[in-house]
Amino acid sequence: MSTLLLLARHGETIDNARQIMQGQTQGQLNEGGIAQAEALAASLATMSIDACLASDLRRAVQTAEIVARPHHLDVLTTPLLRERDWGDFTGRFIPDLKDEAWPQNVETQEAMMQRGRKFLQLVAERYAGMTVLAVGHGIINKAIQSVFFNKPMREIKPMTNAEVRELRLP
Repeated sequence: MSTLLLLARHGETIDNARQIMQGQTQGQLNEGGIAQAEALAASLATMSIDACLASDLRRAVQTAEIVARPHHLDVLTTPLLRERDWGDFTGRFIPDLKDEAWPQNVETQEAMMQRGRKFLQLVAERYAGMTVLAVGHGIINKAIQSVFFNKPMREIKPMTNAEVRELRLP
């Protein structure tokens, strides 16, 4: 019996709208992000969801709480779903970073892929045969899908805010 993973990205935040590199900062949904999370909740309201996981960063928890509410589920958090640690790029205006050399303290792609593998393993083992909603972030969600589909991250289409993708785990 397979496990259905509903992998979602958090709603839009104040810093998303301002084009600020958030990384592992907490973040706060803006009004549009709350509306996106509510629309996601409405689209999943008739689906049977057994568990709800989220990154331990506030913007993902806020989104997950809104989506989990109609299902009367608690949100369980995990650092495995945290966004990429952007090191010294954190808090910077994204367009200003275009031609800058990457700092040494940016989390590597391999480290994110390892977190993605661990997350998929956790879901497959702990939630076998269930439907699980997991709310993460743009880059870590790409890493998870990269591992799942066995494709390079650059081949995974970016997720928009409050988008959900279905992954069926064996």
